[in-house]
Amino acid sequence: MRDLPIQTLILKVDSDVELRQLAEQDAAPLFRLIDRNRSYLRQWLPWLDDTTTVIDTLQFINAVTNRAFENKGYTFGILHRGVLAGVIGQHEMDHANRSAELGYWLDGDRQGLGIMTRAATRVVEFAFGEQDCHRVVLRCAAENDRSRGIPERLGFVQEGMLRDAEWLYDHFVDLAVYSMLKRDWINRPET
Repeated sequence: MRDLPIQTLILKVDSDVELRQLAEQDAAPLFRLIDRNRSYLRQWLPWLDDTTTVIDTLQFINAVTNRAFENKGYTFGILHRGVLAGVIGQHEMDHANRSAELGYWLDGDRQGLGIMTRAATRVVEFAFGEQDCHRVVLRCAAENDRSRGIPERLGFVQEGMLRDAEWLYDHFVDLAVYSMLKRDWINRPET
């Protein structure tokens, strides 16, 4: 643990959705959310088998807290009407090239409500605004239509497909790569 207190970063999305930097007190509710969605998430995310206890989740939270403290990216809990509903964060921050890579997942029961699209919009705005990024990147499993729908709805450009780029328990999956440049975000048509 650090001796210096860290102020929790909160990004308001709208009246229903708020993004709050994950903290130690989120370990138990986040683990319960993961456990409840385990079979669904396991289709797309490679870390489920390594997250089997609240301690594993606490270690993840401590790692992402350290990453934020070192200015290497933020990871937020997605709160929908005050209830933890998923996670969105910056996997990578490349300060030399002013680039951030995002990742996310959402409770299966809350999908289809526009929560993730709104959360991703806010994190992209944060990256281009407060963090002065030039580029934001998203990588999604090629067959994960719901996940791919987020960058497509937000006007990201699909740059390509990384073949057999991620090992998912017993097989490789292709990853679709999307990007958004700050100038394109600023000049995108209003929806």
